[in-house]
Amino acid sequence: MEALWAEYSLAGLFLSAFISSTLLPGGSEALLAWEVSQRGEWLLPVLVASAGNLLGSMLTFVMGVWLRRRYPLRILSERHRRAEQRLKRYGPAALLLAWLPIIGDPLCLVAGWIGFSWRSSVLLIGLGKLARYLAVAGLIQL
Repeated sequence: MEALWAEYSLAGLFLSAFISSTLLPGGSEALLAWEVSQRGEWLLPVLVASAGNLLGSMLTFVMGVWLRRRYPLRILSERHRRAEQRLKRYGPAALLLAWLPIIGDPLCLVAGWIGFSWRSSVLLIGLGKLARYLAVAGLIQL
């Protein structure tokens, strides 16, 4: 029974992390903290949360690609133009900040809209997400 609970709790963690990284709010950090404290180990929960969160962010990225193709805007508002220029200036490296609340989801959406490389986006978003979950797990282990 314990193995079944452990399996489902990881599935719940994955789903929470996935939802948290889309445009919907979620609390994957709290669930990760609970999972690490219950298991007494951090590696598997961190990897599961990072994978779910990365997949959710890449879904948001793909939404940006789709929106650009489906509804191309010929005239952007000044605010949108500035945001796009800022992201272009920093390039894909800005996606290391995709883990941040509030700005992370729009970063992924705009990166897809702009047409950042899929490979570099996966790598940089994944590194940022992994670092965040490692920090959460590290704090719990103190």
